[in-house]
Amino acid sequence: MTNTFDALVTEYFSNYLPIQSGFSKRTIENYSDTFMWLFKYQETELGKQICQSTIDTFSVDLIQGFLSWIENKRNCSVATRNQRLSAIHSFLRFVQFRCPEYLSTCNRILGIKFKRTMAKTMNYLTVEGLRLLLRMPNQRTVQGLRDLALLSLIYDSGARVQEIIDLKIGSFLWMNANVISLYGKGRKERKVPITKETVNIVNTYIAGLPVMSRNDPHHVLFFNKQGTNLTRAGVGYILKKYFQQAKNIEPGLFPTSISAHGLRHSKAMHILEAGVNLIYIRDLLGHVSVTTTEIYAKVNPEVRRKAIEKLSMQIVTEDKTTLDEKDNLANWLKTQI
Repeated sequence: MTNTFDALVTEYFSNYLPIQSGFSKRTIENYSDTFMWLFKYQETELGKQICQSTIDTFSVDLIQGFLSWIENKRNCSVATRNQRLSAIHSFLRFVQFRCPEYLSTCNRILGIKFKRTMAKTMNYLTVEGLRLLLRMPNQRTVQGLRDLALLSLIYDSGARVQEIIDLKIGSFLWMNANVISLYGKGRKERKVPITKETVNIVNTYIAGLPVMSRNDPHHVLFFNKQGTNLTRAGVGYILKKYFQQAKNIEPGLFPTSISAHGLRHSKAMHILEAGVNLIYIRDLLGHVSVTTTEIYAKVNPEVRRKAIEKLSMQIVTEDKTTLDEKDNLANWLKTQI
């Protein structure tokens, strides 16, 4: 039984998630973390070693206990708790497919509900705030030019941070008509247009790289001083540095904080305000459903105001009745009394 569990976990992470389902590296790492914490919970709280784990030991009590532990003892948020449960659900659906004899066991755990969470405030930049932010990097230095290219590309493409981190030099060397290819969740490719200004900034950055790097189409586009990929944390650090510099100049232009994902939100908000259809925004951002994209229309007061004004214009029409027509109408009404 233990061997069966070990084999299932191994197949799940080495084959099912990356190959059959096409999950991103980040998602697989998050799912792996879930199991590491689950095993740690069993060991520290229940006194059970990993080698004692079997599908039969999975139970509603075990999973509910684990979820309570990460919330109450590890002080994790409800969102993190739900992410851990999602990873467990995913594994159990895989087990149901591979080992139908465990269908009943899996169904009981799949019945554990996700907790409701408070909607987070969506922080994004105004157009003026974005312009000031992009004036902060020093373009006379290699690092400053890299940072400007990085932030400009994140915003202009509306890409997820991981999608930008994964870009290679060849993405620009082979670019056609100012369109780049991004690979999002599930390794799905989408082609995204970017402005000539952003293309010029990135090409200027590439031209200043060492010869071996800029001539290697497989070399990562953005890298650190050690020549290795920028990390999500590294991108966050770069953005935070320039965000604080810009905020010190014009505090009223900026929210309390911003994340790299906030630049993606900013792009969506700006093109929505410009009247771009939600379907196009969905495709630009790589959302599976337009329902996900609709959140931008809901949180943007300017979009709501324009929609209300448009509706009012459709409902309230101008009274074009002449004075003579009104007099005739009044006389006719008198004859009806």
